[in-house]
Formats: sequence, C-alpha cells, structure tokens
Amino acid sequence: MSQSQLDLIVRANKQINQLAKIVNGNKAVRQVQKGEELRVGIDLGTSSIVLIVLDGKNHVLYGNFEYDHAVRDGLVVNFIDSVRILTKLKDRAEDVLGTRLTTACGAIPPGTGAGSAKIVSNVIESAGFVCRSVIDEPTAAAYFLQVQNGTVVDIGGGTTGVSVFKNQKLVQVSDEATGGFHMSLVLAGHYHWDMETAEKAKRNAAQENDVFAVIRPVVEKMAAITRSITTDKIQEPVIVVGGAINFKKFIDTFSSALGVQAYKPDYPQFVTPIGIAMQDHE
Repeated sequence: MSQSQLDLIVRANKQINQLAKIVNGNKAVRQVQKGEELRVGIDLGTSSIVLIVLDGKNHVLYGNFEYDHAVRDGLVVNFIDSVRILTKLKDRAEDVLGTRLTTACGAIPPGTGAGSAKIVSNVIESAGFVCRSVIDEPTAAAYFLQVQNGTVVDIGGGTTGVSVFKNQKLVQVSDEATGGFHMSLVLAGHYHWDMETAEKAKRNAAQENDVFAVIRPVVEKMAAITRSITTDKIQEPVIVVGGAINFKKFIDTFSSALGVQAYKPDYPQFVTPIGIAMQDHE
C-alpha cells in the first residue's frame, strides 16, 4: 500500500475510532447547533441495523445500532421489524442530539436491483425520514475511504459485495450471498447448535479460535468471490470492511486465499454506514 493510500486509512480510522467511543451511548461528539445541517446514514444489515449521524462537513456526531434478524442476504424480509427497530434508533438519536432528523440515505448489496432499493427506501420513510438516495454498499464504503484505485470488499451478514475502482471510476461491481449468516450456518451444522447459539458464539472472544477454525472455509470462499469478479490482475489496494470480519485471523486468511495482501480499517462495521451518511445532502 502506498503512503497516500495508508494516509487514507489513517484518516478514516480517526473518524471510526471517534464513532466507536460513542456508539450506542447516550451522548454525541458535540452539541448540535440550531439549524445545523445533519446527514444520516442507515445500514439495514442482516445482523444489525446501524444509524449514523454526521455534520455538514462529514464529521461524526452520533451513532447507534441494534441487532436484528429482519434482513436476509441483504434483502428486507421483515418490513415491520425493520421499521420498528429503525424508528427506535431514530427516536434515541433525536433525544441525544436534541433535534429532529428529517432526511437519510440507505444502501443495498450491489446488483440486487431497483426492487430492493425501493424496499429499503420504504423502510426509511416509514420510520419518519425522507429518503434521499439508496446506493450500493461497497461503493458507499469506498466513498468514505476516498478510494480512487483499488478494490473494496464489503462483507456483511448476508453478502460479499465487491466494487473495483480505476482512476476514480467504478468499473466493476458484484455481490454474492456469502456473509456472516453463512458462517453461523456452518457453525450450527458443525456443533449441532441452533442459529442463536451460533450467533452468540461468533461474538464471544473466548471462543474465537475454535469458531474461526470451523468458519475458515467460508472466509476462503469470500476471497474466491473477490478474485472471481476480476478479469485481469486484482486492482490494489484491497480493502475489506463489514461486520463479519471482526476475527483476528480474518485478514491473514483472506489475503492468503486471495493471493494479494488485504487491509481493514479499525471497526470495519462502521465504514459503510459513514459512507452512506455522506450521501445525505442536496
């Protein structure tokens, strides 16, 4: 990774770490001024729904999330639950910030079509926002990371989304239904657990080594998905984000299977939501 690319990761990590300190807390980074422009990003994920608030200069002000099972493979399967959770997150954010949140943007896995975007928009608007736009997830992540050349891989609960950029242009995008949910399926099958037990085990640091030994083939498949969409040499750097990659051995395993060194920002689950929020402007 070049020095300029490394600088981008460092800059992004500063924002992300600031968000991590306040996420799901009862405080914001600072007080909101009367009439101040706010930007809201909503990530309707397979394992959680995330709400991020930025100021008009794209600085993090507030963030929170709640675990959910209302989305599957990147598509909303329980509309009512999604709206309920998002409304709760909106109310909590407004209480902390002391102001109403009126607009927001959302995102979908790439290639899932206008129908999926419409559903996401409907969830956002049913929770009391005006939805300004719905973009694809890895492109949102790349926007926040300011990627001009490279490959951004967004691994969420349900899918692995890949966006390739050359000379500041998106040249290729793809999405496959392999994510954190599929890790849980493998765990549940291996140990004869129910899915709830498998999900809890994934998040338990004390079980991480045993869990990763079982889900390693899923990580290798994610790398294979990334490699399969490139018709030529993989566009570097490869930056991996998303809530499903928070394992100590994930990047080394992914890089080995990919054949190219990959990188991840701190708290990679917050990269895409911040990029989504950055789209919330006229």
